[in-house]
Amino acid sequence: MDAYEYGELIKSLSQKMNNIKNIVKPDDIMDRLKEIDTMQQDASFWNDATNAGKVSQEKTKAERILATYNDAYDALNDASEYFELSKSEGDDETLEMLYDDAPSLLESTKALEVQMMLSGEHDGANAIVSIHPGAGGTESQDWANMLYRMYLRWAERHDFKIEPLDYQAGEEAGIKDASFIIKGENAYGYLKVENGIHRLVRISPFDSNAKRHTSFSSVMVSPEVDDDIDIVIEDKDIRVDTYRASGAGGQHVNKTESAIRLTHIETNIIVQCQNDRSQHKNKSAAMKMLKCRLYEYEMNKKQALLDGVEKSEIGWGHQIRSYVMQPYQQVKDTRSNQAFSNVDGILDGDLDKLIEGVLISAKS
Repeated sequence: MDAYEYGELIKSLSQKMNNIKNIVKPDDIMDRLKEIDTMQQDASFWNDATNAGKVSQEKTKAERILATYNDAYDALNDASEYFELSKSEGDDETLEMLYDDAPSLLESTKALEVQMMLSGEHDGANAIVSIHPGAGGTESQDWANMLYRMYLRWAERHDFKIEPLDYQAGEEAGIKDASFIIKGENAYGYLKVENGIHRLVRISPFDSNAKRHTSFSSVMVSPEVDDDIDIVIEDKDIRVDTYRASGAGGQHVNKTESAIRLTHIETNIIVQCQNDRSQHKNKSAAMKMLKCRLYEYEMNKKQALLDGVEKSEIGWGHQIRSYVMQPYQQVKDTRSNQAFSNVDGILDGDLDKLIEGVLISAKS
C-alpha cells in the first residue's frame, strides 16, 4: 500500500462512517441513555419487573452500539490526522505503521456495520433452528447432520447455549429432523441469514463407486419471541399427532407416545418436539415453536408486500449456499456472491465471515 491507496481508503471509510452516523444517530442514543438513567433512579421503576427488564436490555444494546461507533469513529479520525501530519512531515516510519494498521481500521468499520445489521426488532433474540433433509435418503440425511453439527459448533464458538427440541436419527446415518434453540445475544440476528436451502457436492461415502453426489437440506430459523406476541392459535387451526420419541431416553422412549407434532392447517407449517418425557411439556414447547414460526411467517409476508414480492416467493424454498467438496473446495453464498475455500473450517462452525458478508450485502 502507498500514500495514494491509503488516502483513498480513508476517503472511502470516511464516507461510509458519515452514512453510518446518519443511521446510528449517536446524539439521539446519548439522549436516550440519559432518559433511561433518570428512569432507573426512580425506585418505582423497578416495581414493574417486565418493563424494567426490557428497558435494561435496551440500555445494554444502546451502550454497545454507541461504544462500537465511538471506537470506529475515533480510530478513523486518529488515522486520518496521523496520515496528513506524517505525509506533510515526510515521516515514512509512521506512514508504514499506518499502512500496516489498515486491516484493523477496516475491521473496526466492518464491526460497526455488522452492529447496524443486528438492530432489527428481534435480532437480539434466541434462535429456533430446524433442519430437514431433502430427497435422497441417506445422502441428504447425512448432509442434514453435517449442518446440525456446524451450527452446534458455531454456537460453541460464541459460548451460546443449546436447548434441544427434537432429534430424529436416520435409519443408516444422519438425521431425519432436528430442532433446537440457540440461546445467546444476537443469535437470531446472525442465524436469520441461514434460512433456505443448503446444497452439498461431494464424493459420497455411501457410494461404493465413489461417484459425486449432490444433496440438499433446508434450514429454518425463527426468533424465540415472548409468549405475549399477537398470534392466536385455536384448536381447529392445528392437527396434533403423537408418536414415540426416538434416540436416547431409556425404556421410557419405547413405551409412551410423548413426542408431539403440530401441523398448522392453513400454512402447512409443521413443528415437533420430543425433548421431554412429558407429552404436556412437549406440546407446550411445540406450541411456542409454532407461534414463533407463524409470527415470522406473517412478518415475512408483510415485508414481501412492501418489497413487491409475490406471495409464492415467501419462505425458504430457494438455494442460498453451495458447499462444494469435489472436484474443488469452495463454499459460495448466492446472496453476497462471496466464496471461501476453507470448507472444513466452515463446516466446523467458522461461519462469522460468511454470515457477516450476507448481512452487509443485504443492507447495501
